[in-house]
Amino acid sequence: MYSVRHRSLVAALMLVAAVSGCGSTPSAATQEPAAKTAAEQQAPVQQLRTIPLTIVTNDGKRHGYTVEVARTSDEQAQGLMYRRSMPKDAGMIFPFAAPRPATFWMHNTYIPLDMVFLLADGRIESILADVPPLNEAQRSSLGPVAAVLELNAGEAARIGATPGDLVEYDLRDLQGGAE
Repeated sequence: MYSVRHRSLVAALMLVAAVSGCGSTPSAATQEPAAKTAAEQQAPVQQLRTIPLTIVTNDGKRHGYTVEVARTSDEQAQGLMYRRSMPKDAGMIFPFAAPRPATFWMHNTYIPLDMVFLLADGRIESILADVPPLNEAQRSSLGPVAAVLELNAGEAARIGATPGDLVEYDLRDLQGGAE
């Protein structure tokens, strides 16, 4: 017959085993990503066609990127929403069918960005640097632009991009910009 003391010891050991099995923290490699919000579940991340793009800074240096092209109104409305990261040499370009003033915000955008506003001749009109994520303040071009390029925050400063620098890209193989 087991004594009360023995049963208490067995119960305590079982409790320790159960708690230690549940209380361990998985390594970073095995952790599940954070649960998606309802908005993220309704609007999955879209993968758009990519093109090469080069920024030629005023010192003559060429900086290459692979950018996704948000062509349609729906693609442009979603942009980089819900993305948690973007490769260093990547971005997204939003071409317009005709130059117009452009206003952007960071609704549901988790990546801090540089917004580079482009004129019809491919020159940089203006740069809004280090736009914080999840900020719904509207940010606008200075005037009509033909496209907006989004890069990781700090990228424009890192390469020394300034208004007047040339951005080279070719959209001929894609259908026209959004209205």
